[in-house]
Amino acid sequence: MDVIAICKALSNETRLNILEWLKDPEKNFPPQGIHLSEKVDLHGGVCVSSIRDKSGVPQSTISGYLDTLQRCGLLTSERCERWTYYRRNEETIQEFADFIANKL
Repeated sequence: MDVIAICKALSNETRLNILEWLKDPEKNFPPQGIHLSEKVDLHGGVCVSSIRDKSGVPQSTISGYLDTLQRCGLLTSERCERWTYYRRNEETIQEFADFIANKL
């Protein structure tokens, strides 16, 4: 776990909001995967376009934010057909929470 990279990623309000929204995707986003040709378990993943729509931030900016969150381990992604779905990496988030609780 790269604590510095995580702290930098969390220093942006929109990136922080994305993590908060993805904590409860059913509450914060419309149903996902309805455009897929087959029913797939997305494991709570949310399409980039849904995240972009909720944030009101341009596609290129959201893609950069999602990349930052994924590179530091806070998000994982899964590609289904031509869409990419993002979800929280609860293992890394818990590891970071433990670090904050026990080391700081």
